[in-house]
Amino acid sequence: MKKIAVIGAGTMGNGIAHTFAQHGFVVKLIDVSEKALDKAMDTIATNLNRMLIKGSITSDDFAKTITNIITYTDIEDGVVGVDFVIEAATENRDLKLKIFKKINEYCPHNTIFASNTSSISITEIATVVTHPERVIGMHFMNPVPLMPLVEIIKGEKTNKEVTKITVALAEKLDKNPVVVNDAPGFVANRILMPMINEAIETLENKIGGVLEIDTIMKLGMNHQMGPLQLADYIGLDVCLSILNVMHEGFNNPKYAPAPLLIKMVNEGKLGVKSGEGFYDYSENKKAEKVAKQFT
Repeated sequence: MKKIAVIGAGTMGNGIAHTFAQHGFVVKLIDVSEKALDKAMDTIATNLNRMLIKGSITSDDFAKTITNIITYTDIEDGVVGVDFVIEAATENRDLKLKIFKKINEYCPHNTIFASNTSSISITEIATVVTHPERVIGMHFMNPVPLMPLVEIIKGEKTNKEVTKITVALAEKLDKNPVVVNDAPGFVANRILMPMINEAIETLENKIGGVLEIDTIMKLGMNHQMGPLQLADYIGLDVCLSILNVMHEGFNNPKYAPAPLLIKMVNEGKLGVKSGEGFYDYSENKKAEKVAKQFT
């Protein structure tokens, strides 16, 4: 495994591309938007520069990582000659199925297909591929270059050898792979999202404010980040999508998204990426995260 294609140049896609490139892989980063690709490369350079300042990489590492990434706006061109494809597009079932249908047309049958989905069924994704046994989930955590976990999800038809290769690939990135079976939300989000949703309902019911809820979970439960701040970093739209997948998949009301979450997403308050969520991340508040008032 030397050449990797990453489809999607957003937060997760550029983080995955950065991580593979830094570990010596040739990465083909694919997105339909040239603007998104330019932004991704700027983000990768900025993050590498931070690492350079901290002394965790050298200037040679910086240059090699950037050189290892080639950008494409066409999937067909981007996946030519790669050994492993990682889809990291928006958490949307129809979009992911469309992407897997395309790469199935352009890649030989021995290319492994992985999805960075955080909730959508790997088994379902594999149904649109000629050889479903080569489809697997490779769920990275954000920020990808720093977070040690990769959740590896086996679909119902995923080949044991494909799982073995994917685990080995994660280990080459100095990550800790954990293999789980396919179900809505897998393990990470099946446990995390109900907690975030409950924190939002607790806020909505005025039992505690943003700072109170997050402080209790940080100091009382030893969480590094409170659930509301974490939701902001994940993206409230992503949280909503995952909860919807789980609500539909399990047909259980306990996964129904909190009305406040739905309202905030509809208003464009998506967290860090929009500058406003449960905290204020706007330009004039960059030096500190200020909790928003919900009354």
